[in-house]
Amino acid sequence: MFKMTGSKPEQPDNPPKHGLYIGAINPFALCEAVLGRKLSWTDPATTRLVSSILQTDYEELFDMRFKSILYAGIRLSESGDKAEPIPAKDMHTLEPRDLVTPDFSRVEKLGDLDRVGLKDLDKIKVKHAVMSNGNLRLTLEPESLGKTVCNSEMTWILRELCTPFRIKPKEEWIPPNGSWTEISYCNRQQATMFSNPVQGAISNSWFMAALMSVAWADPTVIKHCTGPRRSKSSSSSSSSEDCSLSVKFYSKGGDKDASTATVTVNCELPTNNSSSMLMYCRPSGMSTWTAHYSTHSYMMQSTTWNAELWAPLYEKAFAAWLTSSSSEESHDPESSSAAAARDSDASHHWHQHPDLTQTSHGDPVKAMCQLTDKDPQYFQTSHRRGADLLSLVRTHCFNQRTIYPMVAWTRPSDSKFRGCTLVGNMAYSVLGWAAPQERKQYIVLRHPWGVTEPEGMTSYPGVVSRVEAEFWPPIELVDRKGVFAIETEPFKEYFAGVGVAK
Repeated sequence: MFKMTGSKPEQPDNPPKHGLYIGAINPFALCEAVLGRKLSWTDPATTRLVSSILQTDYEELFDMRFKSILYAGIRLSESGDKAEPIPAKDMHTLEPRDLVTPDFSRVEKLGDLDRVGLKDLDKIKVKHAVMSNGNLRLTLEPESLGKTVCNSEMTWILRELCTPFRIKPKEEWIPPNGSWTEISYCNRQQATMFSNPVQGAISNSWFMAALMSVAWADPTVIKHCTGPRRSKSSSSSSSSEDCSLSVKFYSKGGDKDASTATVTVNCELPTNNSSSMLMYCRPSGMSTWTAHYSTHSYMMQSTTWNAELWAPLYEKAFAAWLTSSSSEESHDPESSSAAAARDSDASHHWHQHPDLTQTSHGDPVKAMCQLTDKDPQYFQTSHRRGADLLSLVRTHCFNQRTIYPMVAWTRPSDSKFRGCTLVGNMAYSVLGWAAPQERKQYIVLRHPWGVTEPEGMTSYPGVVSRVEAEFWPPIELVDRKGVFAIETEPFKEYFAGVGVAK
């Protein structure tokens, strides 16, 4: 039998002095939003498509040092150990002419490269060099020839779709090729179906991981849609009265925060005009959508809808809370009259089309507390042993499942971050711990993208990418897509910190 590593509980560290800017965009959801079509996230062929659309080699998408579009709006600090925000003045929009590449069809000798603008060959970095069948195949990195989208430079479509930097900030935000669509009748409340939050085309993994951790550790905290059911044939003119979500967020100070308030939102969510799919957070049980025009208005139908809408509505409510002018009014949070003023007529009080991209990058530990009104505890991994980190998880579990909301976040850069299971600067939900056959011990995590690396792609030492009930019995209580387990020493290597809401 295993013994606990010590009798004294781990003492939390001080909160990060300059805050946390955790988050990376879901590349699969981003590509679906750009293409307007559904992709198979687990098909290895999809990785090649993702690499082409996002203009970055697949293995370089998930590490901050390569400045991929998944980290739009943040950059690696000079010390290389954390992410920091990019000032608005340093964010640039690329025009089509910026992406045009030279014509290499007439290049026959290395000297011909000078004609297309490739100067000083002896100074150009060689990315790959392979000798095959007598041929030397070189991959060069000519920074002077054309541009690609990155964390600080992108097309206007990507800028409006997935970053908080508005080109026309005074206009109401509508994502490119998207519409706010009322989909309340698609909501299903079935106890046998999973509805775990899956992150969409913005870098708010910090909030998605926090939301999942709270829902997993204490499901009673999570609010669900209210309102009478509406038949498919009924008019949508009164849809805002039929389905809504009211949730209270608690002020915890600092960035990405507002006054304590109860937010009520309706079931209008951003959907893609081409595919009719949700563009941002979606339930894990969501299948494909089909769309049609009714005699009254545009409506969405799905014959395979398998989940509730609470997760995407939480994202919408959180964005409304952070961005609404009502949040900035000077109310005394302890005043009952002020609280009543904030909460009265909530359906009109809160903006129903908030800019969801304003939830990009943040602190997942604080987010759990904003959802529960608990206190945040931070535990850095750098000065702790792997066994200490396992003990920390185990002391917050019952029957191998967390009973306090817990999250963990990765370091911004590591040579192992070459696939979508372990992603740099990413927040994950801590679900519990496992000890199959009482041999190796693992920490069980869930990826907010709801996916792990396709079979045959990148492998990670010490990581079990497919968790079954024989390995960890509580897996039966959660949609297992995106759930994986990691040994304690690799966990310490890849992860920068762990957080608990108590």
